[in-house]
Amino acid sequence: MAKSGRQGAGGFWRDFKDFILRGNVVDLAVAVVIGGAFTNIVNAFVAWLMGVLLQPVLERAGVNQLQDLPLGLGEFVIAVVNFLIVAFVIFLIIKAIEKMQRKKAVEEEIVAEAEPDPVVEAQTNLTDSINRLIATLESQQSSPQ
Repeated sequence: MAKSGRQGAGGFWRDFKDFILRGNVVDLAVAVVIGGAFTNIVNAFVAWLMGVLLQPVLERAGVNQLQDLPLGLGEFVIAVVNFLIVAFVIFLIIKAIEKMQRKKAVEEEIVAEAEPDPVVEAQTNLTDSINRLIATLESQQSSPQ
């Protein structure tokens, strides 16, 4: 029996909601928003940097703005600088994350080493109990009755 349009739509929206609320999708959405904001910051920085560094050179060449260079060369230079800055920042972020992960792994390893192995601890307790029992039995056998 075919579902009615109303039930099918409800299932669709429920599936869509489940998809959206899945952790990876939410993380991706946050990354896109932050990436967009970061792009604006990088664009502003590059525009300022290009203005400060290249403005004297452009004035000597008789060019008012970097975008006025022939063959779109100015826009290409800006795009390359944007890419290099974004790639460098991402590289730094990844290095920082890797460092934190290594530090956490070392700390977890230290904690794991500090915690006694429950099997070894149980064997030690059992051995101690057996030794006490043997000592008690020997003392009872050696004492005159």
